[in-house]
Amino acid sequence: MKKAVLLTLCLLTVLSVHSQKFEEYFTDKTLRVDYLFCGNAEQQYICLDGLSSLPGWAGRRKHLSELPLQGNGQITMRDPESGKALYRTSFSALFQEWLETDEARIATKGFENTFLLPYPQRTVEVEITLFDSHRRIRATLKHTVQPNDILITQKGQTHVTPHKYLHQSGEPSKCIDVAILAEGYTSEEMETFYQDANIACESILTHEPFRSMKDKFNFIAVASPSADSGVSVPRLNDWKHTAFNSHFSTFYSDRYLTTSHVKAIHDALAGIPYEHIIILANTEEYGGGGIYNSYTLTTAHHPLFRPVVVHEFGHSFGGLADEYFYENDLMTDTYPLDIEPWEQNITTRIDFASKWQDMLQANTPIPTPTSAAKKYQVGVFEGGGYSAKGVYRPSDDCRMRTNEYPEFCSVCRRALQRIIEFYTK
Repeated sequence: MKKAVLLTLCLLTVLSVHSQKFEEYFTDKTLRVDYLFCGNAEQQYICLDGLSSLPGWAGRRKHLSELPLQGNGQITMRDPESGKALYRTSFSALFQEWLETDEARIATKGFENTFLLPYPQRTVEVEITLFDSHRRIRATLKHTVQPNDILITQKGQTHVTPHKYLHQSGEPSKCIDVAILAEGYTSEEMETFYQDANIACESILTHEPFRSMKDKFNFIAVASPSADSGVSVPRLNDWKHTAFNSHFSTFYSDRYLTTSHVKAIHDALAGIPYEHIIILANTEEYGGGGIYNSYTLTTAHHPLFRPVVVHEFGHSFGGLADEYFYENDLMTDTYPLDIEPWEQNITTRIDFASKWQDMLQANTPIPTPTSAAKKYQVGVFEGGGYSAKGVYRPSDDCRMRTNEYPEFCSVCRRALQRIIEFYTK
């Protein structure tokens, strides 16, 4: 009898932990936290740059203390007295990519980063941590947030950037809210932007699992104006004054289009319900970039706009890795071969059971030769994550490998479906 009572108490305790209610700890507002990630290849550190309050909370209201994915960085909000995790999220950052470049060995830089957290009812401790490719801590910062602090900036209560819904399934609190921003569109070009934003929205929603789960999403186009038309192309010495100062040749890679002006992005979205961000660049140049839980940035007038925006959204929303590789590059530092990557669509086979091993049909050869790709739709094909050797992808081809392939492979589809369910169930 005592054992039965004890078991019942344990079950009630477990249920109470997992049934943590949003209303117990948070109000229907957003805490925007701005950080600077600073340093070089030898030393990194994090600085708190500012706190803001935004009206409404468009993020998840369940699974609050769980991580959607491991990411290259994590944020945890805790109750300072009990140490209980109240909210957790993960991300990747352009700063972490820069640390792997040659420039980081000779220069020290700072990168803006902004994150959205639910607004606490009481004082909380926020901890942010950056990891290296071996999951070792690179830098960490703890700071306290007092919700009644008079120096928390109030944003989004007066001026709100003009916007309109392209696809609306329900209330922001019940859906995944994706904001599509204009970059390099003048005020006179906003009708073109709205047309481009609609193409981006339709392109994503024609791919599974987004097509079958479109009722989980809201897409909203935000008409953020630029002084100049187009975006900066450094290799052509063509510099523009745009809303977010984006440019090609990030880290001297011609097609890599990004911006380090992250605060300006979030300023343009203040007062609008959003969780995930797509930025459309008004240019015919080819390129783009997608950073997990940060943003997708892609060109809108290149013929490959449709597949590229979907590919980059696979990065920024789903945390999917690139599945392409370079034949002459047998290994890069991006994915060390002695640890399993956190991305769900590549593996080093260190912990393959945590990936798509359960999706292999019986007797699938490992590695799976590309000559057998038709027989084994899901396999372990060598080459992925930029490396020709030691990193493996689940399918011979996929939207995360080439622009020509028309869909996500089944492993990527499952990974995306899990993310969607995490945010909405």
